Amino acid sequence: MPVAASAIYFLNLRGDILINRLYRDDVGGNMVDAFRMHILQTKDLGTCPVKQIGGCSFMYMRISNVYIVIVVSSNANAACALRFVVEAVALFKSYFGGAFDEDAIRNNFVLIYELLDEIMDFGYPQNLSPEILKLYITQEGVRSPFSSKPQDSRPPANATLQVTGAVGWRREGLVYKKNEVFLDIIESVNLLMSSKGTVLRCDATGKILMKCFLSGMPDLKLGLNDKIGLEKEAQIKARPTRSGKTIELDDVTFHQCVNLTRFNSEKTVSFVPPDGEFELMKYRITEGISLPFRVFPSIKELGRTRMEVNVKVKSVFGAKMFALGVVVKVPVPKQTAKASFQVTNGKAKYNATLDSLVWKVRKFPGQTEATMSAEVELISTLAEKKSWTRPPIQMEFQVPMFTASGLRVRFLKVWEKSGYSTVEWVRYITRAGSYEIRC
Repeated sequence: MPVAASAIYFLNLRGDILINRLYRDDVGGNMVDAFRMHILQTKDLGTCPVKQIGGCSFMYMRISNVYIVIVVSSNANAACALRFVVEAVALFKSYFGGAFDEDAIRNNFVLIYELLDEIMDFGYPQNLSPEILKLYITQEGVRSPFSSKPQDSRPPANATLQVTGAVGWRREGLVYKKNEVFLDIIESVNLLMSSKGTVLRCDATGKILMKCFLSGMPDLKLGLNDKIGLEKEAQIKARPTRSGKTIELDDVTFHQCVNLTRFNSEKTVSFVPPDGEFELMKYRITEGISLPFRVFPSIKELGRTRMEVNVKVKSVFGAKMFALGVVVKVPVPKQTAKASFQVTNGKAKYNATLDSLVWKVRKFPGQTEATMSAEVELISTLAEKKSWTRPPIQMEFQVPMFTASGLRVRFLKVWEKSGYSTVEWVRYITRAGSYEIRC
């Protein structure tokens, strides 16, 4: 973990032990009493999920009405322990029909003990994949009457290969009448712009989602227009790099199916995909961001009881594209009484709950402008007026077939020994993350 866990406890909200498993003998069986006395009874839960008591570390997480506590006698990787808890809960839910609470634990004691022996060995995490564990732990859990029906799953020909082989995330013998691959690149743009139009912070975080319906054991290769990958490809093929926009990916994380050895040597994303939907990779880009919208605000305070607000929004993406669900939130003082609007597109109203003028445009074409003008009436008060600190204007939007980073799929190749043909679908979506403009 890398230091092994000594024990794991499942407690209810009163601190009573529902089920526990001791993996090592370096802690006493009454260690959970220390957790109950020093944390639960003193209500010292706080915001930190790691506590040290008497030379032991307690890493805990509350799921529904159950506390899951991992006890470690030495300094351990807390992130790994908490990730183990999350994966274990997902495994239990797959057996219990989607429910995980005190009743589900009481109804499935035997099954939980069997799973705890498989997913952790002498305190070290093992395989937590529900698809693999269900191959040889075939006992079904007691399901809640409100849980969903179990999905029909066909067992593969070789369960041992799934558990010990290199491709544990995909079973053999899958057959589809139509072989298809769906690939979505979804980006969130984060922006903080000053009132003078200077970009203070700008980055894009993205993820590549895939949904594969492929027969057999296919090998996929994905090519992107990232700078390092294109330079490596040109070096291998001894030819100059292609012209066009290239990007530099930062903080890239991959799904376990990606061949990291091949990525480090060839800078190509090669993988045997899991069946169905999964997240292939996540990334962040800090340079060369193309902002989809520019906002030009003008807010004037006319005395103590009136304000004049003018906001112009310009779409910078291509004329053939359009944005959906555009929302512009312009903050106003708390003593706002009412507001009258004039808009060139969409609808606007005053939202007293948000203390904002909310302007909504259902469909915003590219390379166009839209303006909102508002006259705001304020409630006059006898108290001394405090200076109003203007919060930033916020935007929400979604732009299909556009990426702020410029990331593009150059190719998606599928190889399978039977040589079947595939249909590939690629979609791009850019959304607003924290998109703020100071006014």
